[in-house]
Amino acid sequence: MSAGRVLRPLLLLAPLALLAVGCGAAEPSEAKAADAAREAARTVGERLYGQRPRTAEEAGREAAGMDGVEVMRVDGTSTHDGKGLVLVVRTSGSAYNSTFDLEEVVVRRCFAVRVSPGSEWREEPRDVDCPESLPLVFGPAPEPPELPAAELRAKLPRVPEGGRADETEVRRVLSALDMDSAVRTEVQAEDGRVGVLLLVPGDGFGAQDCVLARVGPGETEVWVPPRVQRMRGEAGCTVSNALHPAPLPH
Repeated sequence: MSAGRVLRPLLLLAPLALLAVGCGAAEPSEAKAADAAREAARTVGERLYGQRPRTAEEAGREAAGMDGVEVMRVDGTSTHDGKGLVLVVRTSGSAYNSTFDLEEVVVRRCFAVRVSPGSEWREEPRDVDCPESLPLVFGPAPEPPELPAAELRAKLPRVPEGGRADETEVRRVLSALDMDSAVRTEVQAEDGRVGVLLLVPGDGFGAQDCVLARVGPGETEVWVPPRVQRMRGEAGCTVSNALHPAPLPH
């Protein structure tokens, strides 16, 4: 057989071989869509990650409030009881490859997301079968306890110029206030002054709810730091900020 006759079939087969290689290298759209659904479930774990205790109701409500997330089941009573919580969530993902798909491919998948002090950051959600039941419905979150800023301002002691603030007296005022047990208080004395923090722990994402106070010679002040200072990672809601206030944002 001549060389020309052998070459022609090889040339005809070359494009087919390239197409086969290209198809094998491309991830199927359904797999890519499933990866997107898994990433959405992983985001649930990220949102709930941390050491702050949450009840099953709180964790479920927070997850259900995320875009594209349905909470199908919550196993456990709280993040810090026993092995913590396992949330079964249903998410969706989509993918489109114009070479292979006539339209966008959309999948819905269920994953188990573990939430406990032992959870790892960006822990891999586990594939599970979706329950046949409807998604859980959670009521609105309870209103956070009110911080008695006005009452605190009225009852804190006034210290004359040249005097020293009495930490014991400040603590007595705080103990006499009718505050919710969820309100955390801190008191710190420094150089004749006393700083006070009243704090309602938040979800770690939105602005915290807090009131600061400072009692010193010739000054008794009570205020709420600006929202930007009360965000996660900022030091606005600290007793140190009561004693040494950060500059106001422009």
